Amino acid sequence: MKQTLQLRISQHLALTPQLQQSIRLLQLSTLELHQELEQILSENPMLERVDDPLDNSVRLLADGAITLGSTSQESTGTTTESGPAGEGEGFSGSEGNGEGAEGEGAGDKDWSFDDVARTSKAPEDDDARPQLEAHDTTLREHLLEQMRVTVRESRDRALVELIIDALNDNGYLEEPLEEIHARLPEELGVELEELNVALKLLQSFEPAGVGARCASECLAIQIRRFPKVPLVTRRRALTIVEQHLTLFAQRDFNKLKKVLDCDDEDLREAQVIIKQCNPHPGAAFASDASDFVVPDVIVKKTKNGWQVMLNHDVMPRLRVNALYANILKQSKGEGSLTSQLQEAKWLIKNMRQRFDTILRVAQAIVDRQRNFFSHGEVAMRPLVLREIADTLGLHESTISRVTTQKYMLTPHGMFELKYFFGSHVATEAGGEASSTAIRALIKQLIGAEDPKNPFSDSKIADMLGEQGMVVARRTVAKYREALKIPPVNLRKSL
Repeated sequence: MKQTLQLRISQHLALTPQLQQSIRLLQLSTLELHQELEQILSENPMLERVDDPLDNSVRLLADGAITLGSTSQESTGTTTESGPAGEGEGFSGSEGNGEGAEGEGAGDKDWSFDDVARTSKAPEDDDARPQLEAHDTTLREHLLEQMRVTVRESRDRALVELIIDALNDNGYLEEPLEEIHARLPEELGVELEELNVALKLLQSFEPAGVGARCASECLAIQIRRFPKVPLVTRRRALTIVEQHLTLFAQRDFNKLKKVLDCDDEDLREAQVIIKQCNPHPGAAFASDASDFVVPDVIVKKTKNGWQVMLNHDVMPRLRVNALYANILKQSKGEGSLTSQLQEAKWLIKNMRQRFDTILRVAQAIVDRQRNFFSHGEVAMRPLVLREIADTLGLHESTISRVTTQKYMLTPHGMFELKYFFGSHVATEAGGEASSTAIRALIKQLIGAEDPKNPFSDSKIADMLGEQGMVVARRTVAKYREALKIPPVNLRKSL
């Protein structure tokens, strides 16, 4: 095959580094954005953050003293001054434009932690400095504290502590005593009966039900310790949890009445006692931190209707470092700082564009879902990404990036922007109803049903059909499961 040279003209689309960064920032969540920003700040000295995330926070000094975090004006020093013309530009998240933030410090508040400390100080207080958060007591520490008070012999303490270490987070002993006994060295001479005695002692501790080996035993321990319960009712409740817990969980009350030879009133009294029990006694000592979501936009009702505002608390305030900008100007643009200056300007511009796009998309969503904000979920209308994209002149992929992991605070609660998009269900009148509105109606129907005779999925589908919404039984079941509502047999009560 003969080799030849050919000249060909073609066009292709190339993503510049600036455009790649803009797309990346747009799809990041608030938490991921701040993590990305901290990494960029550590690598680029030309960029600085005017607002300090640790302002008004309590800090522990090396000598053990407690102090407040300094404001951004103090921490940035001379760099908070405005830079040269054209080089001191920045992104002020609190104003939503590209103006600098020279005249506004991040720590300027109407109140300070010192004011709170002074007003809350009592005359007998020796020190009004803020206190550190107390250490959360774990389940193991709580049980060991009771053991030190109730158990005197060191051998018994060792056996009880051995069982305490084998408990799971819910306070259950999942490992059989036989296996625990087999792991012990023979020279200790520990008998299996001693472990049984230690377990019974542990089961007498608080919280009630700790040390149980199954749910039946956990509930039985608590029922036996309930005060002022009639003997007959207590025996019936114990019989249910020890022998017929499966039937009780399935709410098969007819079989339970036959097995227990009782009427509805007797079974109802036993049910009340069982419902007072806690099947997870150790869960109260779990140290898992609660997860919370910070909204990106906030919706409020004004004279002009529902308006969207950016949440300034999650918007970082960035600008070019004035000190390094002066150095670069004096060196007439020579050196390695030139590229970092350009990168800093790109980031500031892309950050501004990110929040502007989020605001535009959120406002477009609110304009189309006004009925939801006025009347709730039942008034939600069908909405797809293409409708918002065509309105704003953006691509569907851009709308998808904006609405992913971005949250909106409304009078009805906190919602992800994706929540306002949903499929449609046809109506008999030829219109369309949102799947979100269908789920809200199903929730309302189930909430208003008779607990003794709950609605089946077929009945709910028929009731929706009477309102003009054509919904199949399988669709009702899917929506009900999405709402985490149990089926009809588990919703039935006496």
